[in-house]
Amino acid sequence: DVQLQASGGGLVQTGGSLKLSCATSGFTFADYAIGWFRQAPGKEREGVSCINLNDGRTFYVDSAKGRFTISSDAANNTVYLQMNSLQAEDTAIYYCAAGIPNKSLCGPYEYWGQGTLVTVSS
Repeated sequence: DVQLQASGGGLVQTGGSLKLSCATSGFTFADYAIGWFRQAPGKEREGVSCINLNDGRTFYVDSAKGRFTISSDAANNTVYLQMNSLQAEDTAIYYCAAGIPNKSLCGPYEYWGQGTLVTVSS
């Protein structure tokens, strides 16, 4: 069974940092892309970042550029999202997803993990 386990969320003050982890199992890690998404209360789900595990290419939404860093650990089948300089608008449930890239950098996404809540307080 394919499993994705997101963790690392929590409560942090404005300007603080968190590192999210997406532990995966049940598929060939290097064949996939992993994306991080978030959904804030009352808002649509937003793609934040992704990494193509085959070639290492990455993507960041504009609001994450310069603050967030996505990385992978193939030995542990885990993808990380280091989030620095967190702002109130980063408050959301963060999800990781996996899929085999099809003529794109990342996605489509076939498998989704449960979310981890990030709350940024001022």
